[in-house]
Amino acid sequence: MSFSDTPVLQDSRVRLEPLEAHHAAELSEEVGELWRTWYLTLPTPEGIPAEIDARLAQNRSGTMAPWAIVNPVDGRAVGMTAYSGLDEPNRRLEIGYTWLAARMQGTGVNAAAKRLLLQRAFDDLGCIAVELRTHFHNRQSRAAIERLGAKQDGILRSHRILPDGHIRDTVVYSILAGEWPAVRSGLDARLA
Repeated sequence: MSFSDTPVLQDSRVRLEPLEAHHAAELSEEVGELWRTWYLTLPTPEGIPAEIDARLAQNRSGTMAPWAIVNPVDGRAVGMTAYSGLDEPNRRLEIGYTWLAARMQGTGVNAAAKRLLLQRAFDDLGCIAVELRTHFHNRQSRAAIERLGAKQDGILRSHRILPDGHIRDTVVYSILAGEWPAVRSGLDARLA
């Protein structure tokens, strides 16, 4: 089992399926106006096919495991997520490159998706640490990561130059293997 494998992961709230080119049409509709948010790095609706191609190229090179986030109620792709920063020798990875359609935010889909990704990382892949990163100004994402039970490791100041030229400070969080049982219990209680 490789960190870059993308098996279907699902529960009653969400299905994560291997990202494929056929998801482009639905994702182009679902990205809506989210791409206009200045602190997010999302493709425009027209840029979704190229983003999918880029993620699939990274998957082929073994550096990313990309999934489509699918609403099991209507079977539509409503976002994307991935494992990145794959470090199998040190049993670490990052959950990131995630976006979710505005209509699905606040529904428990993101928490359910993270629950599935964390379960695979810790229980199936034997990770000792899972990172989550976000833009310093993305307060919604920071709050969601903290609700998961992740702890802030620090802030990488002037970490990345974004396509629009502004410089991003990146907030780094992690969950350690020893913390996973409590994080899992917290997520299970939230999702019950």
